[in-house]
Amino acid sequence: MFEHYRQPLLSRSAFFLRVLRCAAVAFSLLVLALFMGTAVFHYIEQLSWIDSFLNSVFIMTGLGLMGGLGTVQGKLFSSFYALFSALIFYAVLAIIFTPLLHRLLHRMHLDIENRRSSGEIK
Repeated sequence: MFEHYRQPLLSRSAFFLRVLRCAAVAFSLLVLALFMGTAVFHYIEQLSWIDSFLNSVFIMTGLGLMGGLGTVQGKLFSSFYALFSALIFYAVLAIIFTPLLHRLLHRMHLDIENRRSSGEIK
């Protein structure tokens, strides 16, 4: 997906498309995780769709729950969903920042190679 360090730097338009593609993947992952949490809360706790969505968002953002849970299954799911949400959060950060970090490191490597080929660095 990313260019080799010996290849030239991507054009700005191609890089922008790469960033948009990564952001779309990250957003899709967030939506999928929220949908999963909403559906499970709706069916396990018999909450309305909006309350289920609110609980999913609150857990995913680290705010906690909107109200108390009534079932053991809901409490267990809530615990595991909080752990799952933390993993999703870090995955989304990695997906979004990977193209930016790759471009920065690629540019730094090209600068070093250019200085090395011009004789500034031995």
